Amino acid sequence: MAYLYYTVAAIVLYLLSDWILNKIEQRVGKRLKYRSVIFFAIIMVLAVSTFEMIDRVVGEPPQAVEVPEVEVPEDISPTN
Repeated sequence: MAYLYYTVAAIVLYLLSDWILNKIEQRVGKRLKYRSVIFFAIIMVLAVSTFEMIDRVVGEPPQAVEVPEVEVPEDISPTN
């Protein structure tokens, strides 16, 4: 179920970042030279904060079960 939350959040963040960037460009009055870098910065900040919030609400995914270590006898030497 958490995958659904992350997917929906990613779509919303993409659209929101594009909207924010368009509003910034409207204020400036022209298309920005490094538009993709600014878009990346906006979506990165929003994604990190949103995904952290989702982690706190949903809970972190269960960790993998640890496999017990296999003991190798010391008297066995590799054969060449």
